[in-house]
Amino acid sequence: MALKVLSRLDTARTQYYHFKAIIIAGMGLFSDAYDLFCIPPIMKILGRVYYENDSEIPSSIVSTLVGISLLGTVIGQLVFGRLGDKIGRRGVYGLSLMIMVLSSIACGFSICTTKRCVLGSLGFFRFFLGVGIGGDYPLSATIMSEFANKRTRGAFIAGVFSMQGFGILASSAVTMVVCAVFENTEKVEKDRTPASADIAWRLILMIGAIPAALTYYWRMMMPETARYTALVEQNVLQAAKDMEKVLEVPMSEIAEDSCPFPPPPPSYTLFSKEFLRRHGRDLFACAASWFLLDIVFYSNNLFQSQVYNHVIPKKVDVNVYRETFDVALLQAIVAAASTIPGYYFTVYFIDRIGRVKIQIMGFLCMALVYFAIGIPYPFYWNDHTNIGFMFLYFLTFFFANFGPNTTTFIVPAELFPARFRSTCHGISGAMGKVGALIGSIGFLWISKNGHQNGDPGKVGMTIALITLGGVSILGMIVTYLFTKETMGRSLEENENEEEEDNGFCFVRSLPKLSNLSCFSAGDQVSIPA
Repeated sequence: MALKVLSRLDTARTQYYHFKAIIIAGMGLFSDAYDLFCIPPIMKILGRVYYENDSEIPSSIVSTLVGISLLGTVIGQLVFGRLGDKIGRRGVYGLSLMIMVLSSIACGFSICTTKRCVLGSLGFFRFFLGVGIGGDYPLSATIMSEFANKRTRGAFIAGVFSMQGFGILASSAVTMVVCAVFENTEKVEKDRTPASADIAWRLILMIGAIPAALTYYWRMMMPETARYTALVEQNVLQAAKDMEKVLEVPMSEIAEDSCPFPPPPPSYTLFSKEFLRRHGRDLFACAASWFLLDIVFYSNNLFQSQVYNHVIPKKVDVNVYRETFDVALLQAIVAAASTIPGYYFTVYFIDRIGRVKIQIMGFLCMALVYFAIGIPYPFYWNDHTNIGFMFLYFLTFFFANFGPNTTTFIVPAELFPARFRSTCHGISGAMGKVGALIGSIGFLWISKNGHQNGDPGKVGMTIALITLGGVSILGMIVTYLFTKETMGRSLEENENEEEEDNGFCFVRSLPKLSNLSCFSAGDQVSIPA
């Protein structure tokens, strides 16, 4: 028999607190996207400031900076995911955000004079930024899933994840404003990089810490989730008290009539044979699909550099601020035209057609688009930029977000028991970032095949794009074969715990009552001395 407070959460009407939780939980994803998408335009400034002869940072340096932050994200997801189950979601939620804030500020204070020192310092602080970002993933998803009702839970978690789209827009807008202000305050020649450019990129990075810092107070004021308090901490009364404030319902509707003992957690541990029997397939499905998705998604972000080469004037024709402004403008257009619409298509359809169908559809459409770009690339796209090329490129982002980029964030927060939920989400996300590392490095290596005049060769780009399409097909197959649908079911139903069929089982915790299999909260039980 389900606890009344959890049943009330599953059936609660959508109210103000749900939207407040989306903003509070989503601000970490907002900062994640800001820090990720401000890097391409910042690299243009760094190239002009510290590589005056070449005006471009070597790809090995770029991949190292990207890889360091992704490595930090892997560690953050594993560590904070586990701490979220051991200490509590709320207990470490503020810590991950504070690491992000301090690291963003520290990235701007890379106070060195030589390029080696500056880039080394930037990489060092971006590692810790990645740790904070990684920690935010499992905590935000788990908290939102445990506060939401089962009817609109997918839309709420997708709403949290959609904050990434606004982070992309914010990073582009801040970059464009900073560049416009600096360009207008002094006369900048196209063949000379002013000293103020070394201040501009630092300012862009540090501004990203402001929204996250403003959210810190509200995160610390959030109560612990009722599911963690009741099912992991075994304090049903405190869970009811917390939810009385959140749901704005009287205690009489969520307090248990009579509950001598809270439901004891099953005895099996993480990665035990029993855990793998019950949840091994689900963990594999979540981790594998996220791994394959991030290979494609992060490679696609690197492919933006090829789009820049097609649509943005050569460096010799524009000054540093104009070049950076144009890169940020293109990112804003991509976000507004494809990324954000993709998120909100998912928000609208996720609780209507389900997670699995959206994930399969997204992978399939991504594959078709990559084949459409990659196969004719050496004959047409490499030398022409037109509406067709840009339309196909926008579709890769649209179907990533109206597809697996969003659903891989949602499903791990719905499938696992409360005492493992944050950990398993962290493991799934960490595997995704391992895929991102492989995709980032692999795409750079493959696309440099036939390297000529600083541009990837036609053969290399064709191989890279077709490979991304093949990985998308593999992701579709993994989803179809292994991923369970979670739409419309409570988190406890998705856990598939055998002990929760009709009541609370106490055989493991009270051996002397081995003749009693289960009893409900209203039963009278005589406990022997």
